[in-house]
Amino acid sequence: MTLPTRTEAEASLHEYVADEYQRYHALMVATAMAGYARLRGEDEELWWLTGYLHDLDYDKHPTEHPGPSLIWFGDWGYPAELIHAIEAHANGFNGFTTKPETDLARALIACDEICGIFYAYHKLNPIPFGEMKVKSIRKRLKETRFAPGIDRGHIYAGCEDFGVSLDEHIENLITFFAELPAPQV
Repeated sequence: MTLPTRTEAEASLHEYVADEYQRYHALMVATAMAGYARLRGEDEELWWLTGYLHDLDYDKHPTEHPGPSLIWFGDWGYPAELIHAIEAHANGFNGFTTKPETDLARALIACDEICGIFYAYHKLNPIPFGEMKVKSIRKRLKETRFAPGIDRGHIYAGCEDFGVSLDEHIENLITFFAELPAPQV
């Protein structure tokens, strides 16, 4: 099993994902995952790539996601741990029922949907991510009319399974996202 380089992963993302928001989302999730890998002494490259590629097929196959990408990753010889995490992050969506069995999978679930809250908050209040406040993000999470397509239950369950409180998770993400460029989309 081999991992692609970040350059190869970026080429794949640009080949399969046309939507600029989805590309930025991939970068956000990758950044969050790498931050947690550093905190927990895990393989930062594996975690970053898992976050970056987790929605590779979503743009072209939203109702089958992540089915097509799971096949591609297997064909490309990617590690089983990456494939499992991407399959498990879809638990409850599009007929997928795989439960997360690794910290990599649990981290992906904890990080995925909440990135949408951060993005939407930035669009409403365009301050740098590193200047956001935990209470502001928490407030927006409680507002069901704010970013209504984001599954809050997935976020809460992800935090619990990953063993991080919601406030700690938000605080960590603010720190991790401080290095991100502002979204242009």
